[in-house]
Amino acid sequence: MDASVVGIRLASGVVTPLVRKLFRQEEAGAGLVDRPHRISSYVAWREKRGLGAADLRRLADRLVEEALRAPGERPLPPGEEAGVAAALAATLYALGDLTLSDVEAVRLGPQAFARQLRAAAPHPGLSRDAELFHSRLVDLACLHILNFFTRRSTFVASTLVEQSRLHAETIAKVDELLTRLPRQDGRDTAFEARYLDYLARRHSALTIFGLDLEPGSSRWPLDAAYVSLEVTAAPGTRAEALPAPYSLPAERLPAEHHRVLLRGEAGSGKTTLIQWLAVSATRDPRAGTVPFVLPLRSLTRHGERLPAPHEFQAGSPLAGEAPEGWEGRVLRDGRALLLVDGVDEIPAAERDRARDWLANLMTAYPGNRWLVTSRPSAVRPDWLRGEDFTEVTLAPMSRANVGAFVERWHTAAAAPEGYADLLLDSVRTKPDLARLATNPLLCGLICALHRERRGFLPAGRKELYTAALSMLLHRRDRERGLRLPDLAEEPQLQLLQRLAHWLIRNGRTEMDRSRAEDLIASALPAVPVARVLGEAPLVYRHFLERTGLLRAPTEDTVEFVHRTFQDYLGARAALDEGGVGELAGHSDDDQWEDVIRMAVAQGRPRERTEIIRALLDRGTDRSVLLAYASLQFAAELDPALRAEAEAAVRHLLPPRNIDEAQELGRTGPLVLELLADPGTADDHEALMAVTAAGETVSELAIPYLARFHDSSSPEVRRALVSLWGRFDTRAYAREVLARLTPPPTGLLVHTDTQADALRAFAGPPGLVVGSEVTRPALSELFSRVRVSELSIDGHRNLGDLDFLRGQTSLERLRISRCDPSTDVSGLRRLPLRTAHLDFGTPGVHEAIATWDHLSHLELYSPQPWSARRLAPGARLVHLVLDTPAADVTDLGRHTELRVLNLGHRWRPAGPADWAELSRLERLEELAVPEEALEGLVRHVRLPALRTLQLYGDRTLAPGMEERLGERFPGAVVEPYGPVGEQ
Repeated sequence: MDASVVGIRLASGVVTPLVRKLFRQEEAGAGLVDRPHRISSYVAWREKRGLGAADLRRLADRLVEEALRAPGERPLPPGEEAGVAAALAATLYALGDLTLSDVEAVRLGPQAFARQLRAAAPHPGLSRDAELFHSRLVDLACLHILNFFTRRSTFVASTLVEQSRLHAETIAKVDELLTRLPRQDGRDTAFEARYLDYLARRHSALTIFGLDLEPGSSRWPLDAAYVSLEVTAAPGTRAEALPAPYSLPAERLPAEHHRVLLRGEAGSGKTTLIQWLAVSATRDPRAGTVPFVLPLRSLTRHGERLPAPHEFQAGSPLAGEAPEGWEGRVLRDGRALLLVDGVDEIPAAERDRARDWLANLMTAYPGNRWLVTSRPSAVRPDWLRGEDFTEVTLAPMSRANVGAFVERWHTAAAAPEGYADLLLDSVRTKPDLARLATNPLLCGLICALHRERRGFLPAGRKELYTAALSMLLHRRDRERGLRLPDLAEEPQLQLLQRLAHWLIRNGRTEMDRSRAEDLIASALPAVPVARVLGEAPLVYRHFLERTGLLRAPTEDTVEFVHRTFQDYLGARAALDEGGVGELAGHSDDDQWEDVIRMAVAQGRPRERTEIIRALLDRGTDRSVLLAYASLQFAAELDPALRAEAEAAVRHLLPPRNIDEAQELGRTGPLVLELLADPGTADDHEALMAVTAAGETVSELAIPYLARFHDSSSPEVRRALVSLWGRFDTRAYAREVLARLTPPPTGLLVHTDTQADALRAFAGPPGLVVGSEVTRPALSELFSRVRVSELSIDGHRNLGDLDFLRGQTSLERLRISRCDPSTDVSGLRRLPLRTAHLDFGTPGVHEAIATWDHLSHLELYSPQPWSARRLAPGARLVHLVLDTPAADVTDLGRHTELRVLNLGHRWRPAGPADWAELSRLERLEELAVPEEALEGLVRHVRLPALRTLQLYGDRTLAPGMEERLGERFPGAVVEPYGPVGEQ
């Protein structure tokens, strides 16, 4: 850097002698004995080594004098020489406070070194011209100081020492980095590619439940089978931290939340979701995500400790092939997606140990993503709250989900034409059947039975399982040319229920093959007809290979194809053994709930009476609710006992919290008769009643829910809106949503069917439109419905926004992550008051200029923005910007502005900008970059300011905090998060 760059031309012969006097005489060596060897240890006035404050002032006076003699226009008005000299002396005196070494100073360079020196010195308090002259003198002095350092005999030696230290540190850091990076011999990369390929093939297909098809055709691609389900905020947990109403496609969970506990009923699709997430993660190797599928039932079947990372591959064909430490490196780099399936499938006594295992892994390997699944009642609310998990619930299948599932199932099964439509008609018109079709397992069973029976379906849950078992135990091997011994259904059930009963009693869903064969062997003498299949190992093989009721997760383990059949058959065994007391004794155990219900469904009248009587006598809330829930399965029951059970449950009404309301609702539509009267219920009772009614998933609930249409409770209204997907789309929209007064806000529209169902409202509603809604459906929707609020997020195929023309009631608009090529001319002249725009489409700024009623604007755009382009009638109260440049000219006319965020890239163009900001006398919140802080303190007064947010993570310059306090006495100064967190 040439000395002329600083703006003052002085010969080195003038400056160098002055600079040399600032520092004491050097000594030989590298300066290691005075550690740390900082610049402050070299200055001449420390420890009274030859230069005092008066001497330093004389040097400054001389430097100012020489600078003023330099050729050119005089840089300083007469009379200010003494002030500049005093300020220069004070700045040079700050050399004694620097913690830098000479080597570090030279590495910084003269300009950065000068900034550090000025920051360490007191503020000069000079006029603008004098301050500029002072800064140039400091820059000039720093240039010569650094040149002086490089000429010292100790500089070379200390530089060599410093380089040696840096070299050693670099070696240590590289060694540490090598332990984290994949092995350089390529084995990590090669194995990872093989592992991802294996995982994709392992989980990329599902079996069509309950059908014998042509060989090889019973497995269908996951892409064709998967139906996207929604998740909602889990009640009683961290739901308050999530927006209301909260709804999200389940497959987006890992992207939105790094730690998730997903609750869902048996057969609700949790394991299929795990498969989908695992396969999806393998499809983009560039993302670097490595999924680990960890089914707890397999990991704990022997009661052994849960695995360390190097044991994640146990039971996999790839076990032992991974390079040593590969799993640990993946976890340490934060690249893992850990999919932990089935907390509910391990005994309750082992669940705390599983939580500790999870906590230890997350402590050792932070930064990874986790999804843990469980049945709703298996673990208490906030079971993982201490680990910062977001808890959500997998919602029942909506009518749209059921329709998609049925269509895809029949396509994959090559069912006769018309069967899918016939089944969908049955589901729509038969409430009992519709109530069963709430999860993928039961939907699959219904599809299979419907095809098997050529359109005839059983009406109740017990009859459905009985028919399903009959179908599964009488496979069509004969039609496929296989010759097998003929064995009736009942002997097979007798043997299978022994296995189910053992699993239930031991709190398991999986057992060793040897245990299963032992149980069959001990039962064969009592079921001699089953010996037609051979001894126990052959009987076991028949059940595994021919019935479809059992499956082998590994070569030496076995489980029922789904927990539902285990519970059904376990209930049969309990009844055969006269185990009514055992059933009632487990009424508080979530793993026995369905067993007890199925025992009531299968029992004779006397057995049903004994079970329900025992549950009522037990007297706990859970046992009473279970007794009441079992009434729907009791085809014949003493009327007095039924009345007693209904009376006993009344003390639980109204439900006290969301958990109780949901549990009550799951008992079925009978509960609708016991819920609060919408005309007299207070807000809490109304919310509990709506929650319980929604949980029944019965069309009978729609007229009841519609009676809450004029509720003033925001929570009740949000609950009514969120239940839309659980019921018939058109019926619910017509009878509930259309009658809400005032009209709903935040109404989620995910499909064209939902868009088509919205016809009329009590007033303009607020809609949130999903990316799956097509452009034609949007045009149709907005041609007949006027809206007050609209949010469009992630829509890549809009083309244009012309469907918004004529929306005379639209006051709030949010558009984000949409196609940047979208034509936005349809936004012009809308009556918007609030706008949040996060996309870089040309023409957006021109559209904003037409909004005469605008008061709130948040703009995230790659194009510069100017306040001059706001409409004449706009009166901003709230403005947030993230643009490459922002011109604040004319912003001062918005005297009602309360919140202003100019973005991290804003820089003032000159004094006029500060003048504009000073006109905002009612401004309460301001966010600016740290680079603008000095000018803000010097030039702006904001008497109403309460919060000043700063972009950047550097500490404030010395004295700045005090100056801020003096300038803005009522304001709190705090850091502003990164732009991506706005």
